[in-house]
Amino acid sequence: MFNVPQALKRLVIGKAMRSEELGETLLPKRLALPIFASDPLSSVAYATGEILLVLTVGGTAFLYLTPWIGLGVVALMAVVVMSYRQVVHAYPSGGGSYEVVSKNLGANSGLVVAASLLVDYVMTVAVSVASGVDNIISAFSGLADHRVALAVAFVVLLAAMNLRGVRESGKAFAAPTYLFIGGILLMVVTGLVRVVFGDNPQAPTAALGINPEDGKDTLQGLGLLLLGLRAFASGCTALTGVEAISNGVPAFRTPKAKNAATTMAVMGITAVVMFVGVTVLALTSHVHYVENACQLVGISGDCASYTQQTVIAQLASTFLGGDNGILFYFIQAVTALVLILAANTAFNGFPLLASILAEHRYLPRQMHTRGDRLAFSNGIIALAVVAGGLLWFYQADVTSLIHLYILGVFTSFTLSQIGMVRHWNRTLATQSDPAVRGAAQRSRIINGLGAVTTALVLVIVLITKFAQGAWLAVVAALLLWLMMRGIRRHYDAVSAELAVEDPREESAKPSRVHGVVLVSKLHKATLRALGYAQALRPDTLEAVTVAVENDATDELKAQWDAHGIEVPLKVLDSPYREITKPVVQYVREHRRSSPREAVAVFIPEYVVGHWWEHLLHNQSALWLKSRLLFTPGVMVISVPWQLASAPRADRPARRAPGAVRRGEPAPAKDVHEPQKA
Repeated sequence: MFNVPQALKRLVIGKAMRSEELGETLLPKRLALPIFASDPLSSVAYATGEILLVLTVGGTAFLYLTPWIGLGVVALMAVVVMSYRQVVHAYPSGGGSYEVVSKNLGANSGLVVAASLLVDYVMTVAVSVASGVDNIISAFSGLADHRVALAVAFVVLLAAMNLRGVRESGKAFAAPTYLFIGGILLMVVTGLVRVVFGDNPQAPTAALGINPEDGKDTLQGLGLLLLGLRAFASGCTALTGVEAISNGVPAFRTPKAKNAATTMAVMGITAVVMFVGVTVLALTSHVHYVENACQLVGISGDCASYTQQTVIAQLASTFLGGDNGILFYFIQAVTALVLILAANTAFNGFPLLASILAEHRYLPRQMHTRGDRLAFSNGIIALAVVAGGLLWFYQADVTSLIHLYILGVFTSFTLSQIGMVRHWNRTLATQSDPAVRGAAQRSRIINGLGAVTTALVLVIVLITKFAQGAWLAVVAALLLWLMMRGIRRHYDAVSAELAVEDPREESAKPSRVHGVVLVSKLHKATLRALGYAQALRPDTLEAVTVAVENDATDELKAQWDAHGIEVPLKVLDSPYREITKPVVQYVREHRRSSPREAVAVFIPEYVVGHWWEHLLHNQSALWLKSRLLFTPGVMVISVPWQLASAPRADRPARRAPGAVRRGEPAPAKDVHEPQKA
C-alpha cells in the first residue's frame, strides 16, 4: 500500500542512510566554511548598520565615533578567533565552550555556557532570517506586508535542508556564501578604488538630515561613554557564531583539529576584511541609517510609510551603478540569501550541542538520536519551532530581536577562555618538556587576553542592552539551566532506582501468575487473546467483562456457554456505565488479597492502517492501559488483531535503498503468492 506521509518524507529529506555511511558525511574545508562560518561572515551585512543605528540617536553629531568602534570590533574579533583556535586544538571532540568549561570550571558552569549558547543559537536563526527578509524588502518594498510569512517560510526551508544531512546542506549553501563574499569584496574594492581616485559618490541618504532624540545631541562625559559602549555592543554582533567551528570539529575530515583551525583563521580574516571595507565605505559615502525613519529630515511623503534601505543596499546603489542595476540586485540577492543561510550555523551548532547535552543526560535522550540522514533531526526540528515562534511573536523585526542577541555568546566566550587558562595551568604543572611548556605559556597568554576582553564586552553588553530586552535572554538561559539540572536529576534518580543491588532478590519470581483476559464481545480478536493467554500457562486464568448494558452482557454469556469456552467469564457490575474504573478496582483488589501473586492482563487490540481509524477503535484499551500501568505487580499485554486495512508483516518487503548496488539478495516471495507462468 502506498504510504503518502513516508513518500513526502523521502521527497523532503531523501533516502535513509545506513549508520556505517557516517564517514561519507564528513566535510572538507571548502564546505565547512559556509556551513559553520556563514553567521559571522553574514553579520557584515548588519554589524555596521547596528553601530550607526545607535550613534544616530544624536543626529550626526556622534558619527565620528564609528571608526573607533569599528576598530574595537576588529581587535575583539582577532582575539576571539585566536582564542578559539586554541580550543579547537585542545578539545577536538566537538564540545567546544561547553566541554572546556565543564572540564575546567565544573558542571554547573558548563551548564551556564550550554544554556547561553542554546539561547544564542535560537536568536541567530531569528535575527539572521529577519535581516535577510529586510534585504529582500529593500529591493522589493511591496513584500513588506508579508515579512513574517516570508521569515517563517525560510526557517521551514532551512530545517528541511538540514534534515537532509550536513554534507548535503553544505553543498546547497556553499554557492550563496561564496557569492556573497565575492559580491561584498567586489563592492568594497570598487568603492575604495573610486574613492582613492577622487570619485567619491554619496549614498542616497547622505543629503537627508537626522533629527536627534531629545537631548541626545548634547551628550557629554558619562552619557557619551555609554552611547559609545552601546554602539560597540551592537557592533559586536559581528562575532556571533565564531564558536560554531569549535563545536563542529567532529564533522571535519581528518586531520580534524588542523582543518578546523585553518577554517577558523580563514573565516576571521575574511570577516574582518569585509567588515572594515563596508564600514569605510559607509563613512566615506555618508550613509545615514536610523532606527525610526521619521528621524530623517527631507524625505518625501509620509515618514511612517517610508521603507529604509539597509546599509548594504545603500552602498551597492552608490558604488555599483544605482538601485536599478544588475549588480545592485545581485548584491541584494546574495546578501539576503547568505543572511538567511547564516541561520545554518545555528542549525548545525544547536543539534550538535543538544546531542552532547543529551548524552550527558541534561536533555531528553531523543536529542542524541540521529535521523534517517544521520543528522540530529530532533534538535533541528526543536530549533526551527522555537525560532519560528520568536519571529512570529516579534513580527520578524530585527531591531526588536537584536536586543536579545549576543549576550549568550559572550557569556560562553568569557567562561571558555577562563577555562582554557585553567587548562594551560594544569598543563604547565605536569609538563617538563621546554617545547610543550613554551607552547602552553603562549596559549595561556592568548586565552588570558581573550578572557579579559570578552568579560569586559559581556559587562558592556549587559549594562547597555539589559533594559532594552536582553533581560529576556537572561531569563530564558536561567530557565533552561534549571530545566537541564532537573532533567539530570530525573535521569540520575531513575538510574539509582533501577540499579541492581541484590540480583537474587531483584529477580525473585512471583509465587503465582493470575491471568485476566478483558472481553467486550466474543469475536476473533477475543479468541486470539484467550488462546495467547492459555499458551503462556498462567496458574489461574479468567475472562472479565463489564456489564454496561444488560442485554449485551446476557448475549455474551449465552455465546460463551454455547461455544463451550472453558475459561470462566466473570462479569463486573458498572451502575454508572464505566468500563475502566471497575476493571482497575477488580485488579487492584486481587493484588491486595494476593500481594505475592502477579496479575497479567491481556487486552485485545485492533491494528489499523489509517490515522482516522485510530479514532474509532482502541480508546477503551488505551484508557485501561494508562491506568493499569501505574499498579505495581500488574503486567499489561496487548494482543493485536490486524484488520484488513493494516500493513501486513507477511507481505513481501521492499528492498532497502541501494540494495542492488550492494549485491543484496531480493526478499523471498510470499509463499501464498501465486506463481507466474
